[in-house]
Amino acid sequence: MKFTLKDYQDDAVADVLANLGKARKRWHEDGDTHSFALSATTGAGKTVMAAAVFEALFGGDDDHDVDPDDGAAVLWFSDDPSLNEQTRYRLLEAADRIDWSDLVVVQNTFNQEEFSPGKVYFLNTQKLGKNSLLTRGHEAEDDGQEALPEIRPDGRTFTIWDTIRNTIENPDRTLYLVLDEAHRGMGSTGKKAKQARSTIVKRLINGTGTVPPMPIVWGISATIERFNAAMSVAEGRGTLPDVTVDAGQVQESGLLKDTVVLDIPDEAGQFDTVLLRRGTAKLREATEDWNAYAEAQGIEPIVPLLVLQVPNKPDHDDIGQALSVALEEWPELTPDAIAHVFGDHTAQTFGPFSIPHVAPERVQESSWLRVLIAKDAISTGWDCPRAEVMVSFRPAKDRTHITQLLGRMVRTPLARRIPGNEGLNAVDCLLPFFDTKTVTTVADALMHGASADADDDTPPVRRVLVNPIEVTPNPAVPDALWDVFLSLPSQSLPKRAAKPVKRLTALAHELAADGLRPDAGKLAHAELHKALDAARARYRDEIAVARQSVLEVEGKTLRADLENKTKTFDEFVADADHIVIEDAYRRAARLISADLARTYADHLADNATEADSDEDALLDAHADIAALGLVPDVKEYVDEEADELATKWLDEHRIDIKALSDERQDVYRQLRELSTEPQDVDLARPNEWLVPTKARHGDDETELPTYEHHLLAADDGTFPDDPNDWEQTVLATELARDNLVGWYRNPSRSSQDSLGIAYEHGDRVRTLRPDFLFFNQDGDGSISVSIVDPHGPHLGDALPKLHGLASYAADHPGLYRRIDAIAKVDDEFRVLDLTEKPVRDAIAAAADAPSLYQSEHAAPY
Repeated sequence: MKFTLKDYQDDAVADVLANLGKARKRWHEDGDTHSFALSATTGAGKTVMAAAVFEALFGGDDDHDVDPDDGAAVLWFSDDPSLNEQTRYRLLEAADRIDWSDLVVVQNTFNQEEFSPGKVYFLNTQKLGKNSLLTRGHEAEDDGQEALPEIRPDGRTFTIWDTIRNTIENPDRTLYLVLDEAHRGMGSTGKKAKQARSTIVKRLINGTGTVPPMPIVWGISATIERFNAAMSVAEGRGTLPDVTVDAGQVQESGLLKDTVVLDIPDEAGQFDTVLLRRGTAKLREATEDWNAYAEAQGIEPIVPLLVLQVPNKPDHDDIGQALSVALEEWPELTPDAIAHVFGDHTAQTFGPFSIPHVAPERVQESSWLRVLIAKDAISTGWDCPRAEVMVSFRPAKDRTHITQLLGRMVRTPLARRIPGNEGLNAVDCLLPFFDTKTVTTVADALMHGASADADDDTPPVRRVLVNPIEVTPNPAVPDALWDVFLSLPSQSLPKRAAKPVKRLTALAHELAADGLRPDAGKLAHAELHKALDAARARYRDEIAVARQSVLEVEGKTLRADLENKTKTFDEFVADADHIVIEDAYRRAARLISADLARTYADHLADNATEADSDEDALLDAHADIAALGLVPDVKEYVDEEADELATKWLDEHRIDIKALSDERQDVYRQLRELSTEPQDVDLARPNEWLVPTKARHGDDETELPTYEHHLLAADDGTFPDDPNDWEQTVLATELARDNLVGWYRNPSRSSQDSLGIAYEHGDRVRTLRPDFLFFNQDGDGSISVSIVDPHGPHLGDALPKLHGLASYAADHPGLYRRIDAIAKVDDEFRVLDLTEKPVRDAIAAAADAPSLYQSEHAAPY
């Protein structure tokens, strides 16, 4: 894979491969057919996951312990040929073991006896219609429809149905059907169209005439319900557990924008042109911001797009007037930078402008395009991460159409967060015809994601802000305070599938690529060879027994005495041949990584006695490595050595890495986090936040209180916040201290400018994000920092969070003046300071959180 999979993607790939393996086994052994679904919200990276699955299916995968299916052929089916083409490009973009020739579009000229193994074939509904050249001449269907004449087009030997049948009936082939159901409507909106599609899908899944049922059906859908509805036409088919991607994990990954900003009028009136001007200004500002960021980072700039959403029956003169307003607001914008995606695919006249049509799937790559005119949800599978501003002229009653389109606009352009800059991590939507009351429904739909409506695959977003303001670094905050802030270690969550050896080799590759440690790959493997040599000495006896088991094959011979009607078993031992040894070697290589196994085998062979031939020396080396793989302590020992070396190199190059671009720093951040234990990661300096100025409670709005001395502030030096009762007490107490020089409302979202602390709750490691950081000036002029976190002691996660804070405090002694956990007990605020060892010891021994706050280890706050 060209991309490193996110944790949730890797988990989903593992589950999909497990299902495919079970389905394949049951098909070939018993002829049973099976289906299951992968449910993933828009923006989760379903094509990246599919690419990883196909690579493993065709070539095997050591990480997931999967052998290749040498007879695997994949049929990817959707209702839209342009969507298939888009998927094909993305698979090639993600996979490094799949070539362009392996991704075959089934054209009308397609003529093969069978689908070839190791290839993905793309087919759409129209190609299976009655009048398609691919089906012409096929036998009468079994559903009562009139048969077409048995006339095949010139030169055609096989219909597409022949190809499907021959592939399924070949015992050396496994045909996998991927039913791409992830997009609204699958391109069919009319009743007849839906019925026609249902009939085609039914034939494909259940078989038709002499064509047998599809052995394995893998559906990809935004909602399980949608796929299950499509699979209701299946007959006699077993089901495997569906694979569901958690939308919250997708949001945590940074693939989706964190914030949607909704701009609405503050008063009644006609404000479409006013907000269109504002939207155009936002487009211009986003362009300037991206250009500045790209120049600073040395990357190609993102070219942001404005989407002008109009009603289904728009007034073309009104659109023309709107375009004139946009061009007037930003003179550098020209009519040549405007296009539409209306369904009739022809140039449209809007006032004085003739605007061309553009295919939805080409919008992202058409960097000349800056303003796109659209109606409702644009199109099946439309995706454009550079769409950052939308002005919707649809009325308030069309809020569903608005949320669906916004759901297509929340993917981050660089597939990662921009550190410390919320403006570049947000999408703007301006709603001239909405008010505070009606915009609430849009906000709720966006924050909660897909509804029960099977046609709504809107992904959830973390925050929806209505008419927010921008806050930037407070000029009153001294530089020394920022130095302290940037020295604070945040913690990452451990990765379930982390492999220390692969992490080290990947780190070595990146360090060498950035010129930070030349020949790092050779150095890493040399150190791991030493570790394996040491393991061979340390576990000599266990390895000797394991090696003997590799070199000998034990079995039993059955002897049947027909006269006496008795049976006896004689045990035998035979020498293993090279096939058995190589199989055991491959299994061991999966444990320590194929690359390390290969280089260590060469290392052992090079140091073999001169009497051995090169071939014998290498076979002996493979037997040695196979034996290493049978001793669990060896892998654990090597993993520890690999982790230690990776951590050492990351620490040694920490300053050098911070001088790299954001993109390169993000690569190392992911490598640091790729560990089975929480890792310390650097905080990023926040440069721009978007914050609300009003609290919304139903139909009512109230102004938020503002506070001074926050690290980020508006132009007047204040920061609006919405603290609860306990937080108000904390703020009043801390801001009244004479030596306060600044404070920080720690973001509750997953971002690089948010301090996170790992803790265990249930069977998972989670992240605590303390509410506040307070900075005080000490008597010697230095600045110290304190964590202050009010949290209800009665809550189920109260004690686990205290354990996490205590562990963090113990791991970072002297870094904080105070780490205060605060709770209200009997109308009194009590505090546990976790920088004190007796308090940490009491937490370790406690049975519950409330008793701690009532003990002598807590003090009045």
